Amino acid sequence: MIATDTIIDLAKKTIETERDAIAQLTTHLTDDFAKIVNCIIEAKGRVIISGIGKSAIIATKIVATLNSTGTPAIFMHAGDAIHGDLGTVQENDVVICISNSGNTPEIKMLVPLIKRGTNKLIAMTGNTESFLAKQADFILNTHVEKEACPNGLAPTTSTTAQLVMGDALAIVLLEIKGFSSSDFAKYHPGGSLGKRLYLRVADLVSKNQVPQVQKGEEVKKVIIEISKKMLGVTAVLDGEKVVGIVTDGDIRRMLNKHDNIKGLTAEDIMTSNPKTIPANTLAIKALEHMQKKGISQLLAMDKDTYVGVIHLHNLINEGIL
Repeated sequence: MIATDTIIDLAKKTIETERDAIAQLTTHLTDDFAKIVNCIIEAKGRVIISGIGKSAIIATKIVATLNSTGTPAIFMHAGDAIHGDLGTVQENDVVICISNSGNTPEIKMLVPLIKRGTNKLIAMTGNTESFLAKQADFILNTHVEKEACPNGLAPTTSTTAQLVMGDALAIVLLEIKGFSSSDFAKYHPGGSLGKRLYLRVADLVSKNQVPQVQKGEEVKKVIIEISKKMLGVTAVLDGEKVVGIVTDGDIRRMLNKHDNIKGLTAEDIMTSNPKTIPANTLAIKALEHMQKKGISQLLAMDKDTYVGVIHLHNLINEGIL
């Protein structure tokens, strides 16, 4: 069995090697980076990113990040490009080729084909003297001193550097374009991140039944209403005005306190001045309010009108919590 200390030391060495390499990336930033940002912003087309092997995997991640932050991008595998997929590249697109060595056979075949057109070619490479670098209009230098792999064979530090440089490019573009949290939500409508940015209390309340009783109704009807609507709570109204709330906990406390509940009404056991929240409030704000108050439901209000209950379970089911 391998000693724990040995395993931890090897892991630390890997992380430290990659950390040091990433720290050096800032020294590789040149005027080309700014020119690339302006080139992408001014382009009327998309960003096409290509690579081979592990660089292709990094390319797909950068494409995903660009797309989700407002910069249209498409992945084109370098191997497939030279066998028919080159049609992916349109006249107004900007092309980024990723290759640590910059001298792979596929890249050497692909680059001249791209250069036949008017597309700007950006090289993301660890070798600024490579074929790719010399053919490119601009260079993103991702040079690293060594791979974390002790044999210097498995792409590790080099692919991490590519990933970080891609993130830097995406975030700079995001900042300059003024890409906001509401814009982000448009691109992530189905994910929990997006839901935190657009989902409102009203959206969740509309899926629930609306438990309510009048303040003078007997406790038996209160219990039936809470059980029927399955939210563990009911609002107590005086006409149309909310005056209180009764929860499962209130029912238990009543049963502990009274041997005979005949004659008791909702008003007798309710909690006055219940916690409410405007229906147009973001759901994430409702969660924060519940956590702060240590409660699991809130009465949703449309101005002075009671419209339903938002429950902690609603937020869990939507993946917000």
